Amino acid sequence: MASRHPSQPSPGRHHQEQLQRRLGVLDSTAIGLGSMLGAGVFVVFAPAAALAGPLLAVAVAVAGVIAYCNAVASAQLAARYPSSGGTYVYGRIRLGEWPGFIAGWGFVTGKTASCAAMALTFGHYVAPEFATPLAVAAVVVLTGVNLLGITRTALLTRILLGVVLATLAFVAAAAVLGPHPGSEGAAIIGAGAGGWGVLPAAGLMFFAFAGYARIATLGEEVKDPARTIPRAILAALAAAFVIYLGLALLLQWHLPPQQLATSTAPLLDAVTSSRLSAGAPFVQAGAAAACLGALLALITGVGRTAMAMARERDLPSPLARVGGAHTVPFLAELTVAAAVIVLLLTTSVLTVVGFSSFGVLVYYSVTNAAAFTLPARPWHAPRWLNVLGFLGCLLLAVTLPPASVLGMAAVLAVGVAGRLLVLRWRLRKVGA
Repeated sequence: MASRHPSQPSPGRHHQEQLQRRLGVLDSTAIGLGSMLGAGVFVVFAPAAALAGPLLAVAVAVAGVIAYCNAVASAQLAARYPSSGGTYVYGRIRLGEWPGFIAGWGFVTGKTASCAAMALTFGHYVAPEFATPLAVAAVVVLTGVNLLGITRTALLTRILLGVVLATLAFVAAAAVLGPHPGSEGAAIIGAGAGGWGVLPAAGLMFFAFAGYARIATLGEEVKDPARTIPRAILAALAAAFVIYLGLALLLQWHLPPQQLATSTAPLLDAVTSSRLSAGAPFVQAGAAAACLGALLALITGVGRTAMAMARERDLPSPLARVGGAHTVPFLAELTVAAAVIVLLLTTSVLTVVGFSSFGVLVYYSVTNAAAFTLPARPWHAPRWLNVLGFLGCLLLAVTLPPASVLGMAAVLAVGVAGRLLVLRWRLRKVGA
């Protein structure tokens, strides 16, 4: 079957409005880094430490290597196919409709759940007794920001990212100043933690790294995509890796192993256990800003992937409508917001992390497979890197906690079964 550029309308489809290219390297990098330094950095170290024990830094490094493979593959594909939808579009063009659908469905469902987790994290940090109402309010307000246009999204993301970076710098300073009871018991390995826990811990850490996908899903709104997208993705990933690895080492040095493994707010605990404990409210405010920044970027990315799937009729076609004074996919954005609000009433923060990680790892396995088929390759993107990324994604996915694997596998199966039924119905309609 002949391939077709995703930004061209399919034969027989109505002409669709195209999004406007407004984002440069700085804005694109800020959106990606803002996503990676979102709620994950404030919650993921504890469950990862519980699994990996003193090998937490190794888990971060493993996740970083797989993330680099995925980032290189994403950069190659996004520069060649600069259209909204990310790997959903790349998979359809390079591999076929089914791999593209699996990637898109895994991304939309997994990241919709992540939106709910981040909104709830925001609520718990600001006012735990009113966490759910605050989470719903955050989703409503940030969806409104997205509907005002992508340049406003990028501006707010830059502001929130600045607050988060200042917060993380303060946490690092608190950990350095000490005291450091964690260093005295660094060799202690909790029950079930250690070498065998590195891979599932890396799978959870991958949840925090996956924000660079947001740059690719915004490909239709990036100026000079062949130059901008690869630079933004690699710059955001490099910055996030340095920050995560540094925080992992500092937290293990500063906090006792058991406290780190069981904490629900490890960065806040790092400050309250230090000589800078009076700055705890600043960390709470920074965590809230991080959650808002990640939630803002996630709603944007999920909405545009849903729009791309609707363009190909893998989701209801009205979700592809682009309109309003700021040319945004308003129906897709509103639908995502509605789904997140429903999840806010039925889910918790921690249970969704593994679920989202599994969906995103499946998504990136398709990314690597699609990039492997590209004929023209830059020197820094050999095919063996795609093979490593593909196998690494599958390995981390299957070693996640069983509940996460089974839950997301069931969601993927429902999506596949639904698409099969729709395709069969369309064939019957054509033959009638």
